[in-house]
Formats: sequence, structure tokens, C-alpha cells
Amino acid sequence: MPAFLDYCLANHEWLLEFIEALVAIESPSHDIDAVNRCGRELTSRLEALGGVVTQIASATTGDHLRASFGRGDRQLLLLGHFDTVWPIGQLGRMPLKRDRGRLHGPGVFDMKAGIGLAALATRAVLEAGGLETCRVVMLWNTDEEVGSSTSRAVIETEARRSEAVLVFEPSLPGGALKTSRKGVGQFEVVARGVSAHAGLDPGKGVNAIRELARQIIALDDLQDPAQGVTLNAGVIGGGTRVNVVPDEARVTIDARANTIADAQRVERAMKALQPKVAGARLEVTGGFDRPPLERSPGVVKLFELARDVAAGIGVRLEEGAAGGGSDGNFTAPLVPTLDGFGAIGDGAHALHEHVEIDALVPRAATIAGVLDRLVRRSS
Repeated sequence: MPAFLDYCLANHEWLLEFIEALVAIESPSHDIDAVNRCGRELTSRLEALGGVVTQIASATTGDHLRASFGRGDRQLLLLGHFDTVWPIGQLGRMPLKRDRGRLHGPGVFDMKAGIGLAALATRAVLEAGGLETCRVVMLWNTDEEVGSSTSRAVIETEARRSEAVLVFEPSLPGGALKTSRKGVGQFEVVARGVSAHAGLDPGKGVNAIRELARQIIALDDLQDPAQGVTLNAGVIGGGTRVNVVPDEARVTIDARANTIADAQRVERAMKALQPKVAGARLEVTGGFDRPPLERSPGVVKLFELARDVAAGIGVRLEEGAAGGGSDGNFTAPLVPTLDGFGAIGDGAHALHEHVEIDALVPRAATIAGVLDRLVRRSS
């Protein structure tokens, strides 16, 4: 491990320049040309490290990138994304800069610094001759920030080929890894009634908004915040005029759950909703599109390995849970997955987005050590 630390320290500036090159090319999810410009830069840099890079085309997003290093029948998967939430021009409002020990810029924390860390760690293991019997495959997608609908299939395919998945989303505060993530779902409930004049014939109408209001209140019975089960009625609409009994109303609901069992329970309950107002009808669509990343025995074993590696270079590594989802939610039901290997910093999706520069080298060395241990364990 000290050798990996020395190697990463010697390549600290290389790492910073790698990260800055990606941040300097803005890559909002919905701008295909912009995302692909960033992808071309990333491809060039990964090929320079000896990676075999494949572009995975999508009709609606930028090209996802798969890069393979080493050889052998075994595989480890490094996972993340290079699309961001920031529009073109955000660099003018959030300049790329090094300032008082921090590297600032749109997308630097979420999660282009994580890609740089993965690249340096892989380079360290590769140059140490550690990938003779096991491949490291990187999969960097372009639609994570908008749901990963075009990349999910390839993510799951690569996960099934792998012995473990390391996800390079940002760390928790202080550098803690994410050993669990809530599953994320979305439902739409549409209530349908019968329109009528609110003054002349109210009795002939069936008020869809009233039906929907009762359904929203009833959602409280499905929640269990202490166990991580929440349902949030986030967007609501309905009706046409104040003097018309509304014949339609709808609500979009964000659902979160810590376990697959709870996610399935919520889905069953949502699909079984019944009208509460006489004459009303309900339509329920949606479900959990990101299953929970549960703290399984396989995840715990991976974390304990990472904690031991970090301790070898004097770093105290903690673990924690995250309420938001990542592409690790897709891989966790298939193979042990450890999330949050990205940079230490703050401000994901916020104007103060940054990473801690001095934390990059020990982070990269820890990742290199984890890869090395996983490769040796599987050989």
C-alpha cells in the first residue's frame, strides 16, 4: 500500500489536470453534442492509459463509454457517469479554479473527480503488473442524472459479468463510503370524476380533486419514516375553473425505501388503491425504477476490505447510508456493490460544488489498494 500512496502522490498534478480537463468540457445530460465532446476527451485519456474503449451509442443521449484494462476471465466493474445537471455556460458562473485547497467547478464533485480517481488508481495497479489475470472494466454513462434509462441494460449486463462493483459517486461527508442507498420510485395517481356546474348541478358531479385529496392523506398509512419508507406528493394538478366540478386531478409521488421488501410492499399497495368517493375512478402508474442498494453481507465484506486498505495508509474510513439513488442501485441486487468511492467535497448540484484537493491522493491510493486486493483475492 505505501507504494500505491507514493505513486499517487507522484501523479497528483496528473490527476488534477485529468479532472480539470473533464470539468472544462461542460456536459449537461440533454445536450448530446456537449456530452459527446466530453466523452471524446475521456476516451482519448483512457486510451492513453492502455484502455480498450468502446462507445455505446444511444438514440436519445450521448454515447456511453466502456473501457477495459488488463486481461483474464475475471472482471471488476468501476461505474459512474460524466453527464451533469449544469447547463452550457455554467462555467461562467462557477469558474473552474483551485482556491484555498479546493477545486471548484460544475460537475467536479458529482462526479468528474471520481472518474479521475478511478483512472489514476487503475493506472497504478496496471503499471504494478496487477491486471494479468483480472480485467478492470470502467463504464461511464451519459444519462445518470436523468434516470439512466438508456444505460441500465448495459450496466446490469456488465454487473453480471463482475465479481464486485465500485461506484464513483461522491463520498459522504468526510469521505465515508455508501453501504446502502434508498430505492427510488415514482408513481402517478390520476383521479377521474364527472364534471358539472358547481352552482346549478353540484350533485351531478363527482369531484376528482376531492378523491385525490383523500388518496394523498391516505399515503401516510404507507409511510414508515423510521424504517426509511417515505412517500412525497410532490406535484399536483387538476380542475379547469373554480365554478366547475373537476373531472380529473393527478399527483406525482416520490417514493423511497431502504429494502427491496419495503419497495415491493409500497408498489403492491399503490397498485391496489381503491376510490374513496362514490363514482370516482383511479389510475395508478409507475413503480420503483431504482431498487434499494441494501447493506448485504457482500457489501459489508467489501467495505471491511476497503477500511483495512485505508487503515494501511493511515486513513480512517467510515460507512453510511444515502437517501438518493445511483446506478449502484441497479447493480446491488446482482453483485456486491460499494458506492461513494468518488472525491471528498461538497456541493453536488449546488453553486459551491467543490472537491478537497489534499484528499485526492489518499483516496486514489485507497482505491488502488482495494483493486489490488480484489484482483489478488480472485486469482
